[in-house]
Amino acid sequence: MAKVLVIGGHGRVALQLARILADRGDEVDSVIRNPEHAAEVGATGANPVVADVEALDVAGLAELIAGHDAVVWSAGAGGGDPARTRAVDHDAAVRSMDAAA
Repeated sequence: MAKVLVIGGHGRVALQLARILADRGDEVDSVIRNPEHAAEVGATGANPVVADVEALDVAGLAELIAGHDAVVWSAGAGGGDPARTRAVDHDAAVRSMDAAA
């Protein structure tokens, strides 16, 4: 059994992955920005964790990642504002990788 952190836990891929991992016996923590999504994430068998990865620095992300055997990046800004897309899809992803290193 692995302890897995899924960042961007409310997306379609993340919800499916959380269910698959939980069903096979892994412990899944799914990071979501919106606390209103906690029930849907919890229904997959994952533990919802509310955090804004766009705002967290490397140290904050390292705290979030600590204790996990694997990290899955599944977050995305969803298009629209190019600055926000870069902030999430690139900057926050790179900080998360740095934090996991």
